[in-house]
Amino acid sequence: MSTEAPPRLSPQEFIDQNPLSRRQRVIVTLGLLMMVAEGLDVTIAGFVFPKIVNEWGTSLNAVTATVMLSVLAMAVGGVAAAPLADRYGRRGVIVAGTSVFGLSTAAMGLTQGIGAFAAFRIVACVGLGAVLPTTLASVADWTPVKRRGQMVALAFTGITAGSAVGGLLSAGFIPAYGWPMLTVVCGLGPLLLIPAFIRFVPESVSVIATREQPAADLLKALSTVLPGRDLSGVALNQAEARRRPQRATRVILSRQFAATNVLLWALFIVGMGVVGLLLSYLPLMGERMGLTTAQAGVLVAAFGWGGLVGQLSTSFALKRFDRFAVVAVLWGLSVLALGAAALWAVQYSALLAAAFVLGLCLPAANNALQAIAAVAYPPHVRATGMSWASGMGRLGALASGLAGGLMIKAGWTLDTVLLILVVPVALGILAALLLQARNRREQAVPPSSTVGGEEGAALPAAAPQDSRLSAPSGVQ
Repeated sequence: MSTEAPPRLSPQEFIDQNPLSRRQRVIVTLGLLMMVAEGLDVTIAGFVFPKIVNEWGTSLNAVTATVMLSVLAMAVGGVAAAPLADRYGRRGVIVAGTSVFGLSTAAMGLTQGIGAFAAFRIVACVGLGAVLPTTLASVADWTPVKRRGQMVALAFTGITAGSAVGGLLSAGFIPAYGWPMLTVVCGLGPLLLIPAFIRFVPESVSVIATREQPAADLLKALSTVLPGRDLSGVALNQAEARRRPQRATRVILSRQFAATNVLLWALFIVGMGVVGLLLSYLPLMGERMGLTTAQAGVLVAAFGWGGLVGQLSTSFALKRFDRFAVVAVLWGLSVLALGAAALWAVQYSALLAAAFVLGLCLPAANNALQAIAAVAYPPHVRATGMSWASGMGRLGALASGLAGGLMIKAGWTLDTVLLILVVPVALGILAALLLQARNRREQAVPPSSTVGGEEGAALPAAAPQDSRLSAPSGVQ
């Protein structure tokens, strides 16, 4: 008779094999509220810029430079902060990033010139860039693998909800109290989330383990988030699970992840780039083709409300359907909508319907991309992987903004621009299918031949110590 003890679960495996608890739902809700604060902050800036042009006589070139530098600051903030979040903890980075963007946004309302305003805006965007991927990584860390993609996508929906709230607040606050009061309120508001986040969101188990904290800390975190569960089968003291792993940047840039990085970054560049171009230039292109300001506003609103409906729907679809297929289908529908909008751009009703369909599909695809990134990398490098992908997406949005400006200056019509956008979206579909094929190949490899992979993303063989921190390879 065999006397071997049953295999013990790593902390991450224990989380993956249990259903969502009440505390885990609270963690997802707080993540969603953090994203609402992020979307709110980004949106109000768009309403403030026209005011400082009128009140201060600020040149459009100065505003454009501020916007471009802000986008770069978001990318830099995420790329710089995420390795710190993987190595030293998610909570510290989230609290610091929220404090930075909240206080800096509030300080914008106290400025008297574009120089100080731009400086605070750029600093705020550094904080914004740090908070988004780190918060989503924290949500991913504390949700079981079968619900991870859905919960990350649901939290990311807060960005669009925050944009909607930002538009309503701007419409009410600016005429009544002025834009400085708007920035103060929207800057100090997110700071109220910090105590709740500290109170209800423990540090991720992958960070606790790799920082070689006492086993009691792991036990406390697990019992807090999953109360009443039997923890006797969880390995809290295994040396291989508590040894410091390779640096996150070295793991992400290793040959093991090279192909994944290229394909995933391409997806983010396409997704955020196309949405950024439409949001930036759709009103202007619409007015150039003869639409009134009100009609152009309704066109953008249709895109925005379609985005909110599409993102919410996608977050639930990801529970049932393959995440790569979801992206491919959404972008396939986008290609059809772009083609139809280009053909019937002169008919306002057809253009309005196409804008709503594009809103349903394009932002929703970006939602699904967050879910893909959340499971593409092992837990102890998740924040870095997600932030670098997001940073590439921001660079894609920046590049699309510049390209859109050039197309407008060249006199391109709306139908021409819409047809041009079919090309990158089609390439994005190809990248999604290639990444899906790569994921399936990795899942087909026996678990003993991969190390520490989660959902097919295996770690380099040089880091066997991390294998107990992530879910078994191929778990969906």
